[in-house]
Amino acid sequence: MTADGKIAFANHMFVPFGSRRDQEHMMELRATADAVMSGARTVDLSPATLGTGGTKYQRLRLKRGLSEYNLRVIVSGSGSVDPKAEIFKRKFSPIIILTTRRASERRLKKLRELADVKICGQSEINFAAAFRWLRKKWGVKRLLCEGGGEINGALFRAGLVDELHLTICPKIFGGRRAPTIADGQGFTRLADAAQLKLKSARRIGSELFLVFRAT
Repeated sequence: MTADGKIAFANHMFVPFGSRRDQEHMMELRATADAVMSGARTVDLSPATLGTGGTKYQRLRLKRGLSEYNLRVIVSGSGSVDPKAEIFKRKFSPIIILTTRRASERRLKKLRELADVKICGQSEINFAAAFRWLRKKWGVKRLLCEGGGEINGALFRAGLVDELHLTICPKIFGGRRAPTIADGQGFTRLADAAQLKLKSARRIGSELFLVFRAT
């Protein structure tokens, strides 16, 4: 995130703004996970494929006893994922779409031709139930969520976050409507706020690489 806590511009357009080292760190994290999850907006508005990052990371996965490629999970409560998005053109690993009953049958029919679609709730994603299904059907033990802020916020509220990797970049985006690391409904009492413990901190160049554990 930027120094003022933003993860994208106020118009919600995301442009990678971390250093090369930050991008490598993300791929290193993907190489530890059974599945990588992101919101529909990310895959709709960018060429993101949620892939491994190349041969180097595929070898790391195999060395750790993981499959060569991670599963790819897209979250869309309304099922409004663009069937023509770049991610669907890359067939290297299964794609899973988590959605709700808000998604129309017309949309679901198109998406089922491209991915394994799971309805996980009436109007909001029930992430606890979704993760149990991912574990049972797909054997997912470790899942990496790459946002955006709405999904992150929902996971924190559900108590499903074990660890947070946060890179603070020396930039200011501003904008009261710009997404942050955890958006959505949020907490309303200090006593309910997600509690974290700093596990490690490293400075590389002008960036801070922080790792927090949930308590």
